[in-house]
Amino acid sequence: MEEEVRIGVYVCHCGLNIAQTVDCAEVAQYASTLPHVVVAKENMYSCADPGQIQIKEDIKEYNLNRVVVAACSVKMHGPTFMNVCEEAGLNPYLFEMVNIREHCSWVHMQDKEGATRKAKDQIRMAVERIKYNRPLQDRLVPMNQAALVIGGGVAGLQSALDIAEAGYPVYLVEKKPYLGGAAVGLDRLFDNMERVSCVVNPLIMRVSNHPRIHVYTYTEIENITGYVGNFQVSLKIAPRKVKESCDACGRCVDACPLQSKNDFDWGLSEKKAIYLPYPEAVPHLYCIDSELCDGCGSCAEICPQDAIDLEMEEKLESISVGTIVVALGAQPYIPPDNNRWGYDGAGDVFIAPELERMLHPQGPTQGRPLRRTDGQMPTSIAFIQCVGSRDPQENPWCSRICCMNTIKEALTIKYRYPSIRISVYHNDIRLYKKNHEDAYRLARDWGIIFMRSKVEEITEKDGKLEVRAKPEIIDEETFQEVDMVVLATGLIRSADAQRHQDMLKIPSSADGFMLEAHPKLKPLETAIDGVMLAGTCQFPKDVGDSMLQASGSAAKCLGLLSKNQIKLDAIISSIDQDKCTGCLVCVKRCPFSAIVTDEVEIDGKKRKRARVIDASCKGCGVCAARCKQGAVEAQGFTDQQIFAQIDTALEEKPEEKILALVCHW
Repeated sequence: MEEEVRIGVYVCHCGLNIAQTVDCAEVAQYASTLPHVVVAKENMYSCADPGQIQIKEDIKEYNLNRVVVAACSVKMHGPTFMNVCEEAGLNPYLFEMVNIREHCSWVHMQDKEGATRKAKDQIRMAVERIKYNRPLQDRLVPMNQAALVIGGGVAGLQSALDIAEAGYPVYLVEKKPYLGGAAVGLDRLFDNMERVSCVVNPLIMRVSNHPRIHVYTYTEIENITGYVGNFQVSLKIAPRKVKESCDACGRCVDACPLQSKNDFDWGLSEKKAIYLPYPEAVPHLYCIDSELCDGCGSCAEICPQDAIDLEMEEKLESISVGTIVVALGAQPYIPPDNNRWGYDGAGDVFIAPELERMLHPQGPTQGRPLRRTDGQMPTSIAFIQCVGSRDPQENPWCSRICCMNTIKEALTIKYRYPSIRISVYHNDIRLYKKNHEDAYRLARDWGIIFMRSKVEEITEKDGKLEVRAKPEIIDEETFQEVDMVVLATGLIRSADAQRHQDMLKIPSSADGFMLEAHPKLKPLETAIDGVMLAGTCQFPKDVGDSMLQASGSAAKCLGLLSKNQIKLDAIISSIDQDKCTGCLVCVKRCPFSAIVTDEVEIDGKKRKRARVIDASCKGCGVCAARCKQGAVEAQGFTDQQIFAQIDTALEEKPEEKILALVCHW
C-alpha cells in the first residue's frame, strides 16, 4: 500500500524582497487548501535558523513526507533546505523549491495582484509535482587523490604549490619550455613598483624543487576523459632535443648558423635555432626550435656535455587525477592589419607588451624605450588606452589591467628619463585596488598628461607620428606629433582555450573567456565537478588577483582531495536497457560524454545498448529529451513530474499563460 502524501508548504517573505510585491499571507492561506497539504505557513526568512527549526519541527509533528519552500532561487538555498529535510529524517529529494523572488516578485513589482496570482500558480504546480517525487540516493565516487594543473603561469604555480604543500601529488603541465608564463616577461608590478622577479622567481623555484610536484614543460594536453575523482589525462611531451645534462654553457648558440625573431621579446631581438628562452629560465636548459633547425649538427659537435640529441622524439604519457585546475592564461590583443592606430609591428607604434620587454633591464634594449625605425630614444611618447577593449566593434569588455600597466610604464620611463614628454589618451582611468590612486596622482605630479579623448587615427608624418583625437569636452579635433606611440592593448582568451574547453566541456562566457559555475555562489568552479579555474583564463586580472584566485581554486580542490570518496547529487539520467534499441542518439548528444555503449547478448546476438556513467552525468536531461523509445529517465525530472506541472498550470485560463521550459534555477 502506497504511503499517504503529506505536504508542508512554507512561504518566505525574504524581508521585503518578496513581501513587498507578493501577499505572502494570502499565498500561504491558498496553499493550505491544496490537496495533500497538511500545513502551510509563512516565514520572514525561511533560510534563517528560526525558519529551519520550524520546518524540522513540523516534519515530526505533522508527519510530513514532502516539503515545498517558496522563496528564492534553488541555486541559492536549495541545498540549505535539503539539509534541513535530511536532518529531520526526510529524504532530501522529497523537497521542492519554488522561486517566487527572481521569477515572480522581482519581475512583477508594478503588479502586486498579478504577482500574488502567479505565486499561487507556482506553488500549485510544485505541490502537484512533488506528489510524484521519489526518494533518491546521492552518488558516492572514489577520489584519486592527485591533481592536475594546466598552465605554468603564476596562477598555475600558486595552485600547484598550495595543493602540494597540503600533502597531495600535483602534475603541472606547461606547453612552453619554461615556467612563469607571461609574468616572467614583465619588469615590475604596479603594486609598489616591485620587481616581478622578486615575486615570481622564488615561486618558480619552490614549485620546480617540490618533491610532490611533477613538472611537465614543453608539454600539451592531448585528451582528457573521465569525471571528478577519476580523470584520465593524455600528455604529449615535445622533444626539447637537449638532455638534462646541459649546463647552459652557451657554446651551442655560438655554433648555430640559423636565427629568427625571438618570440619572448616580441620580435624585438633575434634568437638562434638552439636557445635559452630567457636568462633565468626554469628549467635552465637550452631548447631547439624544431621548425627553424635544419639538423646540421653544429651544436651537437661542440657541446662538451654531449647533451644534444637531434633524434629525440615526442613522448606520450598518461596520468590519472581526481581534480583539475585550469590556468591557461590569456593573450594580448593584436590590432588587425590596416588598423586606425597605425600598428604594423615595424614602425614606431608599439603594443604594451613590446614596451614592457624594452623596459626590462635584461630585455632587447637593456631597459631603454628605443624607436624601432632608427634605434634612437624618443623625446615624446603617447599612450593610447582601451585598444582592443571597451569597443563594441572589437571587444566590449574592460581588460582591467591596461590603465595600471600604462601608469606603471609611464612612471618607469619618467623616473629613468625625466626629459621625455608623456601623454595618455583615455576614455577614463580605471584603478580598482588600494594605493592605485596614489600612483595615478604621482604620475600627474611628475608631469604626465592625461587627456580624456578618443583617438581617431595615428599617421606617420615627416618621421614623426601624428595623433588625431577628439576630446570629450570640446567639439573639435586635436593633433599632436610624438616620436613613439604605445597601445595599451587588452587581453583576449588564449589561442588554445577552445581546445581545452572542448575536452573538459567548459562553456564560454559572452566575452569568450571560460565561464564559472556561478559568479557569486561558485566563482572558482566550472559546470564540471572537480574542474576549477584560476587566473586570466576566466577574465582579465593582474598578477596579485591571479595568485589570489589560484589559492582559492587550490582550496576547492583540497576539499575534494581530502576525502577517499565524494558525494554527488542523485539528479542523473538512467537508461532502461530493455527499452533501448541501440540507436545511440543519446551517446552522440550527451554534452558531457557521460553515456557509453555496451555490447549485450539478446536472443543469441550481440546488440549495442547505451549506459550512463553515473559519476560523469550532470542530469541535464538532453538524453531523455532525445530518446524516442522512452528508455531514458531523468531522475528528479521525470515525464510524470513535468506533465503534472504543465497540466496544473493550464487548468485555469490557459490562454492567458506562457509556459517556458528552462534550466533548473
